[in-house]
Amino acid sequence: LLTRSNLAGWYGEAGDVTKAIKLYEVLLNDQTRILGEWHPDTLLTRSNLANWYGEAGDINKAIDLIDELLNDQTPTLGPDHPDTLLTRSSLAKWLGKAGDADTAITLDEALLNDQTRILGPDHPDTLTTRSNLAHWYGEAGDVTKAIELYEALHTDQTRILGPDHPNTFAARNNLASCHGQAGDVNKAIELYEALHTDQTRILGPDHPNTFAARNNLAGLHGTAGDVNKAIELYEALLNDLTRILGPDHPNTLTTRHNLAQLRE
Repeated sequence: LLTRSNLAGWYGEAGDVTKAIKLYEVLLNDQTRILGEWHPDTLLTRSNLANWYGEAGDINKAIDLIDELLNDQTPTLGPDHPDTLLTRSSLAKWLGKAGDADTAITLDEALLNDQTRILGPDHPDTLTTRSNLAHWYGEAGDVTKAIELYEALHTDQTRILGPDHPNTFAARNNLASCHGQAGDVNKAIELYEALHTDQTRILGPDHPNTFAARNNLAGLHGTAGDVNKAIELYEALLNDLTRILGPDHPNTLTTRHNLAQLRE
C-alpha cells in the first residue's frame, strides 16, 4: 500500500495528475477495506486525493473533499494533530484559489494562532502559514499589510533558516513583488537586484528562480520608464533561456513576447 501511495504521488509530481488521481482513488478503496476508514494512512490518502483534484483544476471538488476530511480528522485525530492542522491549511489554500481570499485570511489567521501555540513560532509549518497569510492579504488587495507580514517573515526566516535558504529567498521575492504592486517600483528594483545577486551566488546563474528574478527586474525597469534598460535585460535573458531551456520553452517564448512589446 505504501508503494502504491508513493507511485501515485510521483505520477502527480511528474505532471500526470489524472493518473495520480486514478491511483489514489483505487488505493483509497483498498485502504478503507483493509485498514479501515479511520486509519491514518487512509486519511492521508484522502488528503492527497483532494489536493491532486485541486491541482487538476477541480478546485470545488478539492474543497468538498478537504472539508469532509477535516470533519473526520478533528474527532478522530484531535484538533491539535499535525495532520488536522495541515488539512486546515489546505482548505484555506483552495478557498483562496477559488477566489475567496477573505475566507482564506480568516482561516489562516486562526490556524496561525493554533500552530504558534502547538508547534511553536519557529516551526516550518508556522512559517509557511505566515507566508500564505501574507500572500492572501496581497490577493485581497491589502498590499501594505502583505508587505508588513513579508518583512517580518523575512526577518524571522533569516534568523531561523539562514539568509540563503530557499524559503528566505521566496519571502524576499514576494516582498519585492508587493513593493512593485504598491507602486514603489524603485524599491522593488532595489530588492530584486539584491535578490538576483544572492541567487546567482547560491543557486547559480541558470537556476529557474534566478531567471525569474531577472525577468521581474527587466519588467520593473520597463514599468519605471527605462525602456532601454528593460530591453537590454530581456535580450540577455532571452539568450540565456534559449541556451538553457531551448527556443520553444514557454518561458523563452514569454520573454520574446515581452521583448517584442517593448520594441513596438
